[in-house]
Amino acid sequence: MSKATFRFSTDILKRLGEELNPSLDQSVIELVKNAHDADANSCQIRLKNIAKSGGSITVIDDGDGMTVEEIRNHFLMLGRSPKSSGTLTRCGRKIAGSKGLGRLAALRAGNQVTVRTRSRTSPALENELQIDWADFDGADAVDAVPLEITTSSSSMREVSGTTIEISGLTRGASRREVHQLARALLLLADPFDDNQESFRPTLDSKEFDDLAKLVQNKYFDDAEYHLIANVDEEGIASAQVVDWRGEVLFKVDHVGLRRSGQGSRYVCPPAEFDLWVFILNAETFRTRSSNFGEVRTWLREFGGVMLYLNDIRVSPYGDAGNDWLDMNLHRTRNPEERPSTNTSLGRIRITDEQTVLRMKTDRSGIIESQAFIDLKRFAQDALDWMAHVRLQVAEARRQKQREKAPIQTSKSIQNVKQAIEKVSETEPGLKQTFEQYERARENEERTLREEVQLYRTLSTAGITAATFAHEASGGPLKIIGRAVSAVRRRIADLIDPVPDDVIEPLKRINSSVSSLSAFSDTTLGLVDRDKRRAERVEVHFVLRRIIETYRPFLKARDTAVYLNLAEGVPYLRSSVAAIESIIINLLTNSLVALMQSTTSERRIEVGTIIEAGTMEILFADNGTGITDFSANEIWLPGVTSRSGGSGLGLTIVRDTITDLGGDIEAVPEGRLGGAEFRMLLPIIGG
Repeated sequence: MSKATFRFSTDILKRLGEELNPSLDQSVIELVKNAHDADANSCQIRLKNIAKSGGSITVIDDGDGMTVEEIRNHFLMLGRSPKSSGTLTRCGRKIAGSKGLGRLAALRAGNQVTVRTRSRTSPALENELQIDWADFDGADAVDAVPLEITTSSSSMREVSGTTIEISGLTRGASRREVHQLARALLLLADPFDDNQESFRPTLDSKEFDDLAKLVQNKYFDDAEYHLIANVDEEGIASAQVVDWRGEVLFKVDHVGLRRSGQGSRYVCPPAEFDLWVFILNAETFRTRSSNFGEVRTWLREFGGVMLYLNDIRVSPYGDAGNDWLDMNLHRTRNPEERPSTNTSLGRIRITDEQTVLRMKTDRSGIIESQAFIDLKRFAQDALDWMAHVRLQVAEARRQKQREKAPIQTSKSIQNVKQAIEKVSETEPGLKQTFEQYERARENEERTLREEVQLYRTLSTAGITAATFAHEASGGPLKIIGRAVSAVRRRIADLIDPVPDDVIEPLKRINSSVSSLSAFSDTTLGLVDRDKRRAERVEVHFVLRRIIETYRPFLKARDTAVYLNLAEGVPYLRSSVAAIESIIINLLTNSLVALMQSTTSERRIEVGTIIEAGTMEILFADNGTGITDFSANEIWLPGVTSRSGGSGLGLTIVRDTITDLGGDIEAVPEGRLGGAEFRMLLPIIGG
């Protein structure tokens, strides 16, 4: 019987090295974590000529160093750590490193590696290991390349530590990558903590010095609100919000915080969540020691929520552009009283002695276990609670203002009347003029109240329609569709061929279901909060999507829509909802007009013309045209020729076009014979 063992190709070093973790900052951070685990007090990273390939990276620490056995059995042993993550070092630090794969990624960044180390037990001896990756690239298996460790007397007889030099870098690093490395090093051990004994790595570069100065400013005292939330060993949480003076504004217990989970406990390690929220305007900072411009720069660099696991920051949480708690998404959906990564800075500190949270192999964060999901839910629940109580306060303030406004207005009017009485003898017409003004103001106020009530009624109708659309699309329509298919199959089993007078009603049912589904999708789409966000909107894309969504609805009414769009990609500074409100209201009007007409070939045409920073949208049909009202009257709220109509569709179209800085013209009988609308809008691209 012959024996065999697993052997590894040298390609495995690439798979587990640079291809697993190719970024400069995360690769170097893994070496820095090794220095942390070696109880180093200082760790310096030096970069030399790294703007292009061929440069070098050197990491120098004053930690415990390594013996020959430790180099052989630990440093060169990939996939196994002498201590599991979360256990303590000699000085009581929690181990940050793991299986050595991240270290390999850094070592593979160059063509050669030199390791010089003096162990704490024998600082007078220096052990040296040299690696030339070309030797491995030319070999079939990893174990075919011998590595030598040499030992010599050290000139630094009483100082332990390790120096790792990676030379002959295979690629250059951009200024942006160096900036990312500087930020990662600075934030590795919470720089906002006042503990002066914390591990503080440094980078020998201007980028690091600039960021370090920015960190030292610490503008926390200027934050408008400070959220403080905790979850303990039992999964019980609590939170409070204090203002910039340090006064407690709101408090909540576990049940109040965990509303979405009906009070159940969080299944995650103990954690502390701090978030400082800033109101970035000059008015707010009049009473503060700093100005909002300084704070805005500070937040631009460090804003967001960072995660610290056993005192060491975990990437990518809180990296530039990383919004792992979805703060910005929730803000766009409901912007009032919610912070974003641009207006707040936060940190979550976790003590995980049982190693419940485990890192992904590629070091790109924590494995999405139930413990991590609950940790994230804890933080999001705290954010939701803070937004809720702040919104309640804001609503109470608005209600108070609404109650005070009539009283203040009445007092002002009384004061004016008294003043007029005093001068009425010299100015006899003044009293009459004011009475005319007062009547005009009351008329205007009554009109506004009626208009607000009209929009509230329409909003209620929209909410009701959306609710029914949601319920219909989720159940009845699907059931009807499946039932029709089942009936058709059973009839086919009994009768072959199936008579046309049976097939035709089934087709009509399917067509009606498709039409209702399109209506449901459109209704639900209109109330999508994401669509109300202001952004660059590609108009042609929105036009095509609306027509495609309406296709079954149009087909059921024997109506054809023809798009004649200009070349180019026109953008509007708008929201998707605004563009949809224009097109859908015009489309609905055309369908009503076409259903009232006697034409045998119902037709709608939508076209665009792009010229010199403007876009003209043409919308025409061959329906009945504008007959009951003049071209000016159709824009008035409540004006409609349709029984049961709200008369707000064209009012919304006109107001939206006006808000977008455009103009709209209605032609009672256009080129197709029916109504035609011509809209001129300023665009920001084409």
